[in-house]
Amino acid sequence: MEQDKQKSKGRWKLMLIVAVCAAPIVASYLTYYVIKPTGRTNYGTLLDPRNYPMPALGTTALDGKPQALSDFKGKWLMLQVDGGECLNPCQKKLTDMRQLRLAQGKEMDRIERVWLITDDQPLDTLTMREFDGTRLLRVKPVALQGWLPVEQGTLVSDHIYIIDPLGNLMMRFPKDADPNKIKKDLSKLLRASSIG
Repeated sequence: MEQDKQKSKGRWKLMLIVAVCAAPIVASYLTYYVIKPTGRTNYGTLLDPRNYPMPALGTTALDGKPQALSDFKGKWLMLQVDGGECLNPCQKKLTDMRQLRLAQGKEMDRIERVWLITDDQPLDTLTMREFDGTRLLRVKPVALQGWLPVEQGTLVSDHIYIIDPLGNLMMRFPKDADPNKIKKDLSKLLRASSIG
């Protein structure tokens, strides 16, 4: 009888030890798969890159010679889409992209700025000079359909997009985006990535 009590007591101790050891694992699975953490630290909308590989867009340089967006693979691309008239919102995005690249300091060479121009309107010479270094490519708007996602109630031209060095669209910033918040996202991307 005394031996049965000790065996029972030993089993309870063993079960208690197993429960204590298993508790953190069970808690982590419950937290991740049942409770699902919702906190996010990024400002831009993350896009699944597998859903947005870079298509052949038929882009050309300003002189009309073919130049593919894929020519810039290996770099992080900040991309904006707009017409050649480039009114105030377009100018602001170009300015933001220039400043955001400069704000990355020694990492700035990992980033290219691209403006996809959706019409044949001639560009203002002052605009071209002010944003020197921005890659200017013309594209037919129909080529962009189905590739660049937008927020409901916005246009493709309202956003700045990020393309990873492998050529996949992976992030979109909201209309009238806050450059300081974009800067934080870019810094995190460059810090976390060893490519590009």
